[in-house]
Amino acid sequence: MLDIDVGARDLQQCADAIIRLRAEYLYISGSREDIVFNFTSGDPARFRDWARGFRPRIRRNRVRWIRSAEIDSGYRNFRKYLNTVFVYAGSHSLEQELSPVTDIEAMQIGDLFIQGGFPGHAVLVVDMAVHEANGKKLFLLVQSYMPAQDIHVLKNPGDPDLSPWYALDSGSGLETPEWNFRRIDLRRF
Repeated sequence: MLDIDVGARDLQQCADAIIRLRAEYLYISGSREDIVFNFTSGDPARFRDWARGFRPRIRRNRVRWIRSAEIDSGYRNFRKYLNTVFVYAGSHSLEQELSPVTDIEAMQIGDLFIQGGFPGHAVLVVDMAVHEANGKKLFLLVQSYMPAQDIHVLKNPGDPDLSPWYALDSGSGLETPEWNFRRIDLRRF
């Protein structure tokens, strides 16, 4: 389990948890201008606009950003921004904004397996290693799920002896405890 809170509402589910980790990284590293995620409608939600006091007004599938709050780039306001993103974004919109990784051998820490949908699911690659005995490339996955829950390391149900690690050369599919992915579901920010 990662030591990061789930929040007070049932919002930080699978794709939201990945959005949260990405946004937290960018926020902490001083790359706040790069914090932007698309709503399911396709409209971008930029933290820089949120910090300038703009808030979304949503009518049907139209999003308009209107200045209606004080300028505030503090952490508490950042979390309010994320809660709004969690409400209006998810696996469908996140999958659309990510780049496919066509060669599984090119996998990197920070990549994710995602199937956008209603529901869809997403899991994040958080570590990689090489098995000492056989030289196989391995990776470790984390997820949140529904209802919102702590971000946790996944067991490998397909290979309990290797668990929680997954082998990169495990075939065309990826079996996780709650979802099955295909190799072509690998994406990158």
